[in-house]
Amino acid sequence: MKNGELIGEMIAWESGCPRRIDHFLKVYGLAKAIASREQLSSTTMNLVETAAILHDIGIRPSLEKYGTSTGPQQEAEGPIAARALLCRCGYQDDAFIERVCWLIGHHHTYQDVHDIDHQILIEADFLVNLEEKKAPQEQILRVLEDHFKTATGKQFLHQMLLAQAPQL
Repeated sequence: MKNGELIGEMIAWESGCPRRIDHFLKVYGLAKAIASREQLSSTTMNLVETAAILHDIGIRPSLEKYGTSTGPQQEAEGPIAARALLCRCGYQDDAFIERVCWLIGHHHTYQDVHDIDHQILIEADFLVNLEEKKAPQEQILRVLEDHFKTATGKQFLHQMLLAQAPQL
């Protein structure tokens, strides 16, 4: 399945919630850009892109099951929903599906991040979350220091969230 088709499936999944649709599309775009600029293999690029599209798939089942959607709840419910969607959409590579589900199940887990696909997903999600929440500069700098490792992610964070826009 192509990413456009998977995006269509996620838009249908999030039907009626344009904020969540906008969020996953922004995370997908940034994850794809970071992965491309970090010169990952095509296999790793595909993992990053697929996980970014699906990373918040656990929000809806968390809301239905718990009435809230905290990070740990999303990490618990997301892989279940993602696996079902990927299988329904014809994905057949078990190792690929397992890795995407693992990434979804760890996208709010920030300690012991050793793999580049996990790192990029975390950085892209932070970039979008910090912007959407209009985080104060002190918080942005703390997240930069504590969680950003890729040169591209750091550059994007500076350009998106720390640079001063020229006055027009």
